[in-house]
Amino acid sequence: MRTSLNASGDDGSGAQPLIELERLADGGFAEVEATIDGDAESLLLYRDGDAVRAWLNICPHAGRRLDWAPGQFLKSKDGLLVCAAHGASFELGGGECVAGPCRGEALRAVAVDVRDGGVWLA
Repeated sequence: MRTSLNASGDDGSGAQPLIELERLADGGFAEVEATIDGDAESLLLYRDGDAVRAWLNICPHAGRRLDWAPGQFLKSKDGLLVCAAHGASFELGGGECVAGPCRGEALRAVAVDVRDGGVWLA
């Protein structure tokens, strides 16, 4: 799933969540765009029950996007996120690379909160 929502994450008037929680399937991924420190960034969201984890949509190996098509991510039989470019595999608890060319490195986490039925930048 991909949304083109551009959110700043603040709670000022007019602020919107990155995505409504119900649009993100449990165990599923979504790609959203957000403004972080003044820069537009692509984020990868992963839902695990009522919790959502977020990372920059950038593989630490070569700086390429992780999705094989916009908003389409690969998940292995073992439940790992797999980079479409070079096959690096990341565990979904903390984003650590457990196999492939960047083993031992990790995805750059982005703090998010789940509240009021949506996923917000923290």
